[in-house]
Amino acid sequence: MKRKIIPAILIASIAFGSCSSGDTTIESGGTIKLLAYDAFTPEPEIFTSFTKETGIDVIVSLGGDTGTLVSKALLTAGTPEADVLWGVDNTLISRAIDGKLFESYEEVDTAAVCVNYDKDYFAKNDIAPPVTLMDLALPIYKDMLVIQNPVTSSPGLAFMLATISKFGVNDWEQYWKSLRANGVKIVDDWTSAYTVEFSGSSGKGKYPLVVSYGSSPPAEVVYSDPPVTEPPTAVMEQTCFGQIEYAGILRGTKKTKNAQKLIDFLTGKIFQESMPLTLFVVPVNPDAVLPEVFSKFAVIPQNPLTLDAADISSNRVAWLDTWTNIMLR
Repeated sequence: MKRKIIPAILIASIAFGSCSSGDTTIESGGTIKLLAYDAFTPEPEIFTSFTKETGIDVIVSLGGDTGTLVSKALLTAGTPEADVLWGVDNTLISRAIDGKLFESYEEVDTAAVCVNYDKDYFAKNDIAPPVTLMDLALPIYKDMLVIQNPVTSSPGLAFMLATISKFGVNDWEQYWKSLRANGVKIVDDWTSAYTVEFSGSSGKGKYPLVVSYGSSPPAEVVYSDPPVTEPPTAVMEQTCFGQIEYAGILRGTKKTKNAQKLIDFLTGKIFQESMPLTLFVVPVNPDAVLPEVFSKFAVIPQNPLTLDAADISSNRVAWLDTWTNIMLR
């Protein structure tokens, strides 16, 4: 895995910038703080081996959905409240770089944001589930889709970008007008959409279509109560947008060496092999082995929708303003 290094001018600012809010403990053991999104649910005691090897205790602090997490972290860029940040993805990495958030960063996993559907709902109502993005705007699927606000939510932003990738800069706005007319529901975050409003998961809401992940079906098997052998949900593969997640050392930390040790652990085989059934993402470490339930039920699209990072960086704010004008005003 090739480490991404932010230009030297940013690293220089560490030496001459203001002090971090963290302590100045000499980097031999001590503690290190990892800031992550709310859905960061690693295996219990996963950091025990790291602490045993390095003497460093890891404190995990959760900071909302990814969009909220990045916004909060940017407010303290250069004087961070943590040492390492987990979970900035390719839809937001340019914002983090522009805001000089990181000293360095690395890929830690990949995922696919896709529309999921409640299989039982469509079977009971004798309706064929939708297949494409365009299908979601058809009258037969009116009032069925719940999505996340792309301003506040990483999967919501990924879904918006998927529509721009699919329909192009000239036609995506009309597509969203069609979705609005077809009764799409908008919530602030993934948790509200998937666990509250979606009918196919624990919330038992009324919406049988939801923006989630290609790895959500195996999660339904792993966390089912009572146990099931087949997921009650499925994925519309043609709607998938490819995500890459990063973990980075926050600029201004006084614990750079220990932070790098943690990054190395997060990209190492032990942590990477734990991720598919805890974080439900695909490891980037080529030595990591996928568990059977993940391999069997997760959708890992071969040709997901995507956009160039430079295009996202140049147009994200304008696209979000346009989306807001269409959907919320």
